[in-house]
Amino acid sequence: MSNSDNYEAATQDASTDVASFEENHKGLVGKFHDLLHTTPALVPLIVLVSAIILFGLLLGSRFFSPFAMTLILQQVQIVGVLAAAQALIILTAGIDLSVGAIAVLCTVVMGKVSFDYGLPPVFAVIAGLAVGTGIGAANGWLVSRMKLPPFIVTLGMWQIVLAATYLYSANETIRSQDIEAEAPFLQFLGTTFDVGGARFTLGVFLMIVLVAALAYALRSTAWGRHVYAVGDDPEAAQLAGVDVHRTLMSVYMLVGFICALAGWVMIGRFGSVSPSATTGVIGNIQAITAVVIGGISLFGGRGSIL
Repeated sequence: MSNSDNYEAATQDASTDVASFEENHKGLVGKFHDLLHTTPALVPLIVLVSAIILFGLLLGSRFFSPFAMTLILQQVQIVGVLAAAQALIILTAGIDLSVGAIAVLCTVVMGKVSFDYGLPPVFAVIAGLAVGTGIGAANGWLVSRMKLPPFIVTLGMWQIVLAATYLYSANETIRSQDIEAEAPFLQFLGTTFDVGGARFTLGVFLMIVLVAALAYALRSTAWGRHVYAVGDDPEAAQLAGVDVHRTLMSVYMLVGFICALAGWVMIGRFGSVSPSATTGVIGNIQAITAVVIGGISLFGGRGSIL
């Protein structure tokens, strides 16, 4: 046997060095650059902190006062609840353009059930929550069973729900004075109370509790892991044993339910029921903006609702 055919003999003179890489000592800027790439949510956090510092320097104690801070919370409570719903959809690699319209329709349902049908306000709220959940189920079925793009489905549902809102309400507004006199429970989430100079509403607490509950569910439950798996790669999730249809249906139904909660928060915040509320038109864009600035990837499967 020649030496060229004797592989063991040929390797005796080979180098025994192990592959190694030169250490690249990065400076502070390089480490910070890598940190931004590995943790995208840091970018909006830095912008947020910078904005707070800027307004603090310009306005001083007027901006950092407890009243100002809680006033900001009251102003964002509706968008915050809608953003919690939108975050679930975006985590599944979808998008929902109907969240604001669903919220407005649910406010109209609550008002009509109380004032036109004469049912107690508690049943009116339940009816609104049921309507929101039903619309979410319709969206989920079209996306998961009919395999239609979420953008197309929710864009169409947005227009349908807006039209239904105007037709069902006859474009009539229920005044806050009438609600306060006959159905005060509809304004329940607008109840305010003071804590150490800060004024909170129950709607703000609902937003905080909702986000905390969803954060726990997404991080610590099998359902949450399934949501991330479906958003990352639905085919791989299906092969791994995840029921993609059931997961998507649960997400869209929960989103519809949360949108109805946002409608209840709207009544508490504004005091009245108006089918022409701007939330129905711009609420979805505000919710998407909040989710993206919050660090959740539009491609799904990445990010935290916190």
